[in-house]
Amino acid sequence: MTEQARTREGLLLGALGVLAFSLTLPATRVAVPELGGTVVGLGRALVAAVLAGVLLAVRRERLPERRHWLRLALISGGMVVGFPLLSALALRDMPASHGAVLVGLLPAATAVAAVFRARERPSVTFWLASAAGLAAVLAFAAAQGAGTPTAGDGLVLLAVAAAAVGYAEAGALSRELGGWRVLCWALVLSAPVLLPFVALNVDARVLAASPRAWAGFAYVSGVSMFLGCFAWYRGLALAGVARVSQLQLLQPLLTLGWSALLLGEPVGRGTLGAALLVLGCVLASARSRVQRLPAPEALRAP
Repeated sequence: MTEQARTREGLLLGALGVLAFSLTLPATRVAVPELGGTVVGLGRALVAAVLAGVLLAVRRERLPERRHWLRLALISGGMVVGFPLLSALALRDMPASHGAVLVGLLPAATAVAAVFRARERPSVTFWLASAAGLAAVLAFAAAQGAGTPTAGDGLVLLAVAAAAVGYAEAGALSRELGGWRVLCWALVLSAPVLLPFVALNVDARVLAASPRAWAGFAYVSGVSMFLGCFAWYRGLALAGVARVSQLQLLQPLLTLGWSALLLGEPVGRGTLGAALLVLGCVLASARSRVQRLPAPEALRAP
């Protein structure tokens, strides 16, 4: 496969991942009031871990080499624990549309993490396009009246930082193990740690939750945490972490649309204009050059 073909396939898979992730915050917002932040934030990883374990067992996959364990732990900390738990806790009192605009910071954070963890060097054009996209998201947030900073805002920003590190490390490790293996092993290896925390938070109120809440939980478990990540991690490995991460500039706007359609949350009149502006920035950054540097010996060693 040529480099151009790899990039196209990676961007397509990344776009599918973003589409899957764009429903995560609305689905979480539906589930959290009845199931609780811990059950939704960590319980979804346990469900995904069961699915991952079945897949690994069917394919008779061997345990990763010990030199990969620390990197898998870093991915688990960011993507399996950090982002799901922190965002679920934030959405106890925050509209999904509010959280969506803050998550717009994720592409820029991931691009920075990719410089350090994935050994990528984006071009000046890439950074300019990314900065323009970030400015568009922030301007959109201000226009939507996101409000003064709250504790929930801080939780979402911490979730963004955790996700950025997890994405960058997963994209780099996917080149060695394959995206689906990275995802599955990160889920399975974290399950024993998560199980006690989830079990302690399951009570009669959780068991009596409505079908609507369980549907939201099923989505974030099966799609956001598992199926969507297959496409996303593969896209990161094929087209590069920095480039594919910029597709997430579209995610807040998609989430706003879902929030309005499914939750009835108000969306301002500037949504369409902001969407077109961000789309232009995404296209510009996707077409710009990103150089991948070879990993130093220190990173290759067991």
